[in-house]
Amino acid sequence: MSSEIATNRKAGRDFHILEKYEAGLELKGTEVKSIRAGKINVSDAFARIEKNQIFLYGCDIQPWQTAGEWFNHTAKRPRRLLMHKREIMKLSAAVAIKGCTLPLLRMYWKDRRVKVEIGVGKGKTHADQRHDLKEKVELREAQREMSRFNQR
Repeated sequence: MSSEIATNRKAGRDFHILEKYEAGLELKGTEVKSIRAGKINVSDAFARIEKNQIFLYGCDIQPWQTAGEWFNHTAKRPRRLLMHKREIMKLSAAVAIKGCTLPLLRMYWKDRRVKVEIGVGKGKTHADQRHDLKEKVELREAQREMSRFNQR
């Protein structure tokens, strides 16, 4: 089993990531089974700080099919993230800056536990996105030329 569960590629496109933090995730048993089966979508997931606790919103973990309705979970429920108090206070101060948010970057396994990586992100403008795309195309063309030159 690979350690990477899911990545949020939209976060890298839409935000300048200033800092990254690791957090644990409070899950129910059926959610863990669904994650193992790969029934997860993190493309719109973000974190929010409420009453000195941090919660993950928008993470879509589909219900486990063979579980009864009593034991199953809601797909898009808010899930609590497990972090130290001083880290939460640091994040709270970072989010207080206008334009900063906490997008989920990736979800992965670490010693049989599900961990998430959240980042402090500042939104990119449309011009920034075009500039990043232009740099990526130029880098790809340069690598192609280098490989052609080395093949000779």
